[in-house]
Order: sequence, then C-alpha cells, then structure tokens
Amino acid sequence: MRKKWLLFGLIIMSFGCNSNSVEKPKNLIEKDKMVAILYDISLLEAIKIQNINGGITSEIAYDYIYKKYKIDSVQFSKSNKYYASDIDEYKKMFEKVKEKLSEETLKIDADGNKNRQDFQPNTNSTLNSDTPQVQ
Repeated sequence: MRKKWLLFGLIIMSFGCNSNSVEKPKNLIEKDKMVAILYDISLLEAIKIQNINGGITSEIAYDYIYKKYKIDSVQFSKSNKYYASDIDEYKKMFEKVKEKLSEETLKIDADGNKNRQDFQPNTNSTLNSDTPQVQ
C-alpha cells in the first residue's frame, strides 16, 4: 500500500515539474522592455528604502512605471508571472538588470572622482585647519 502511494506521488510530481502551468499572455511585455521596467523598479525601490527626497510610496512608483511604459497593472502582473515561471530565463533578465545597475554605479563613481580631481584646495590661504575659526 505504501509503495502505491509513493509511486502515485512520484507520478504526480513528474507531471507537475514537466508542464509550464503559466500560459503566455496575449499582451506579453517584450523581454527587453521588461528588463527596463525591472531596472526602473529597482531604482524606485532604492529611493523608497533610502527615503531620498522624502521618499515615495509604492503606489506612486508603480503609477510612474505604468505611465512611462504605457502598460497597466494587469499586463505587468501577467507578464511578470509568465517570465517568473521560467526561473532560468528570469534569472538572466535580473542579471541584465544587475549589469545595468553596475554600469550606472561605475559612471557615477567616475563622475565623482572627476569632480574631486577638479577641486584643488587654495594653498595660498591663511586659514590653518588647526586654528579654530570665528564665525
């Protein structure tokens, strides 16, 4: 009896693992556009978490995404669910997002270093950093 249940469980699991249970939506967001959306969402989430400029709400962030990419919440949700059903492909999409974030970080770091190099302290100043300053 126990072997029958084990066999039955293995058969069910094999059918469950082999089929893609998520149908391709009619208005699927193309993969490159979805990567761009996921990139923007990651930036907006960072702004929200860091409370930059007073922070933003999730509602404002997603409204911005929907308007920018001319999509709606249902289209995004169905497309995201479809892409997430193939974990290997979804992981590749997030690798692209990560690469783009890294590229932008390097650009910002390079701009910051350039600005620091452009700034040269005035060596003719009579101010001594050890001397307290009267304000």
